[in-house]
Amino acid sequence: MSEARREVTVIYCCDDDLSLYRKTKFFNLNSYGEMIIPHDFRLGKTIVAVCDGNINVINSVGDKLVSHY
Repeated sequence: MSEARREVTVIYCCDDDLSLYRKTKFFNLNSYGEMIIPHDFRLGKTIVAVCDGNINVINSVGDKLVSHY
């Protein structure tokens, strides 16, 4: 029997960088239906948000400030 998985987009910044990044991945669910983000993915990151499915970020914090320079 295959494990249950969920597609999410994780928005994060690296521990040594304040820029926002995003990555869409499938993660396994435990027997209670809770998603498990593996330690090796979390390592070196501060997770800001976990969104259901594949999302397209149109604008994020700082985008308009940076574009004026």
